[in-house]
Amino acid sequence: MTKTDSTTTAPAPAAAATVAPTPAPASTVAPASAPAPVRFDTKIAVLLRADLRTWQRLNVTAFLVSGLGTQLPEVIGEPYADADGTPYLPMFRQPVLVFEGTKEILTAAHGRALARGLPRAVFTSDLFATGNDRDNRAAVRAVPTVGLDLVGLAVHGPRTAVDKVLKGARMHP
Repeated sequence: MTKTDSTTTAPAPAAAATVAPTPAPASTVAPASAPAPVRFDTKIAVLLRADLRTWQRLNVTAFLVSGLGTQLPEVIGEPYADADGTPYLPMFRQPVLVFEGTKEILTAAHGRALARGLPRAVFTSDLFATGNDRDNRAAVRAVPTVGLDLVGLAVHGPRTAVDKVLKGARMHP
């Protein structure tokens, strides 16, 4: 054995290899000061019929989510302001997930949302031919629930309930 003073050390065995521990991938290591990710207990989702044109998808999504905010104040966050103090309107406090599906998937999702009593908004194909809120409401009122030609549905509720409503739909590309 060798001396263990400040000038000498014990030799490492010749056959032993030193293996450093593998650090965790950077994506799984959070800095100590990073806040925990927010996980919402509810979900806001929009389901669009897959055969819509791009402008229709955008228009339908905007109309549908506007209905949720008016009836569910808990989904709206605080107002915004920039560094100069210019105020901006509040928005949803959580992401809006957009899905797509066939006419059949949309009809089934609508039925499941009704059965679960979840807050919902609908957009029918008839609304593309109207030009104002009064005519929009009249177009929906003129058709029985089972006959609605749905092109969009917005729904809010507990994550698991919304997931069940959206069964068969896929995330919008």
